Amino acid sequence: MTKRPVHLLALLSGTLFGLGLMLCGMVDPQRVLGFLDLGGAWDPTLLLVMGGAVAASAVPIRLAMRRGRPLLGGMLEFPSQRAITGRLVAGSVLFGVGWGLCGVCPGPALLNLLSLRADRWEFFACMLAGMALFDAWNRRGAAARSAAASLPRP
Repeated sequence: MTKRPVHLLALLSGTLFGLGLMLCGMVDPQRVLGFLDLGGAWDPTLLLVMGGAVAASAVPIRLAMRRGRPLLGGMLEFPSQRAITGRLVAGSVLFGVGWGLCGVCPGPALLNLLSLRADRWEFFACMLAGMALFDAWNRRGAAARSAAASLPRP
């Protein structure tokens, strides 16, 4: 199968996902913060949206697993590492704190650019800066590990 139909399907899927987020109000940081406010005016909407997404994706994922490959070709890829590492915990905590402070995660942040609000653009710029900093830090660590591995052992 050529890449063009796969790319078009990815665009269609992403657009459908974005429309679903907008329709459910998940691009509104106040709705997300309401979900995280367990001691106040808790809003269960996000839980319902997440539950619906898991339920809707469960059958297609099971069918693809039974088939052994995706419908449009390629291969099924699942995470191979299952260990809970310090790096995983630290990243999860950072993501959670950022989400709790702002009520926005990457998907809705991208959609929020359509609002043309300065605060939403500022958040997106900061998110990109954080990604760039992580990438630089990750590359530096990989280079250091590579250099250390090439040193002769006593």
